[in-house]
Amino acid sequence: MAEAVTVARPYAEAVFKMAAAKNDLANWSKMLNSAAEIAQYDQIKVLIGNPVVSGEQLGNLLIDVGKDEFNQECRNFLIMLAENDRVNVLSEISRLFEQLKAHHEGMLEANIVSAFGMDDEQLNKLVADLERKFKRKIDAKVQVDPELIGGVKVEVGDEIFDASIRGKLEAMAIALKS
Repeated sequence: MAEAVTVARPYAEAVFKMAAAKNDLANWSKMLNSAAEIAQYDQIKVLIGNPVVSGEQLGNLLIDVGKDEFNQECRNFLIMLAENDRVNVLSEISRLFEQLKAHHEGMLEANIVSAFGMDDEQLNKLVADLERKFKRKIDAKVQVDPELIGGVKVEVGDEIFDASIRGKLEAMAIALKS
């Protein structure tokens, strides 16, 4: 996984710089997301790395499947990725682009895992608390994981806040062992 990030990062940064300079971040976000979805099709995955299919053919196939979703710059980008045998990191490029875009727009992504479903009031309060702490807007992605037993676990960037029962039990077990 680290290798895919290492390979994808320069592409994502280059596309981001170009899109930001042209004030076209939303459009590029949509195009990269579509291209990443197309690259995940089973019929396309089989062709990635196939020596019988040239990079240009693979790039053109991605463009054909996407129909009119891609502008000329994106089409050139997809063909370049295919010719450099980098179609397999398209989803990582899209993900990194979204992170750069969110940072540029002053947003932070928070992954919230809750033991139980949260109602809107609970989620809004948690997001407001996170926005106060980080002094930035928060884009919250919520999941339910009953294995937490109770509470929540929040990941924002490199920081993890584990207020779950499971996390507290694991911390207690470690303390008792040492």
